[in-house]
Amino acid sequence: MPLRVIFMGTPEFSVPTLRAIADAGHEIEALYTQPPRAAGRRGLELTPSPVQREAERLGVEVRTPVSLKSEAEQQAFRALRADVAVVVAYGLLLPIPILEAPRLGCLNGHASLLPRWRGAAPIQRAVMAGDTETGMMVMRMEEGLDTGPVAMVEKCTIGPDMTAGDLHDRLMLIGAALMAEALARLERDALTFTTQATVGVTYAKKIDKAETRVDWTRPAGEVHDHIRGLSPFPGAWCETEIGGRLERLKLLRSTLSQSAGEPGGILDDRLTVACGSGAIRLVEVQRAGGRPIAAQEFLHGAKLEKGMKFS
Repeated sequence: MPLRVIFMGTPEFSVPTLRAIADAGHEIEALYTQPPRAAGRRGLELTPSPVQREAERLGVEVRTPVSLKSEAEQQAFRALRADVAVVVAYGLLLPIPILEAPRLGCLNGHASLLPRWRGAAPIQRAVMAGDTETGMMVMRMEEGLDTGPVAMVEKCTIGPDMTAGDLHDRLMLIGAALMAEALARLERDALTFTTQATVGVTYAKKIDKAETRVDWTRPAGEVHDHIRGLSPFPGAWCETEIGGRLERLKLLRSTLSQSAGEPGGILDDRLTVACGSGAIRLVEVQRAGGRPIAAQEFLHGAKLEKGMKFS
């Protein structure tokens, strides 16, 4: 029999999983997502989350509480009499009464190979750390932060020039298929769980804007991982003089180079930049208020030359 499901998610990453659950024929009793946020150029227009827009297209009831701590919200959740809750990047901590309300518990789609990268930013942190492999996991949620037992895993290679955005798009599709299979096994009472390892635990803390500036004195490999791990959002950045004024430049894609020189120095007409050791070649950048463009296109307008510096 189809399962009675509560879906809890907010960003675009969650949408394919919601679609997969609907396509599998499960009964989505309600959808929980973050409330509409101010957006638009002036920040005045309230914009619903990507998951809310998809839920409305599917005709699913949408709930947007700012907290799940009140007895009233917990009672409303219990009243749905769900078999299972599926949580993918929801954005709110679930208190114990919520975790215990569904008959079969709460399943979380998490974008790392737990126990590595528990927490808020596992995709970005994996790339920033230079990891060569990650994956999606389906786990049963408990009170601790991403500490619950794991039911299903699918691994994914992180290519040497892959950005966090590239990895995000791949994992969200892997995660959707994995959760659909997990629910199919749950229907058959065939979903089994394995306790997480107690060694190798790392935490993927939320990205702080203070850590986004590029430090050219670091080794090239670290600078490269920093750039691709923060691409496309919030974006690693540096400053350089363009047209006689200092301008912030967001760095979106790069690749390693065999060149060397003074950190931050431009080494050639291909936008190769020296680091503390080694160098990187910038592939895609974005000027303030502009669109992402290829580095060569940027050079035509900015007229940066060999010997100039990024700060």
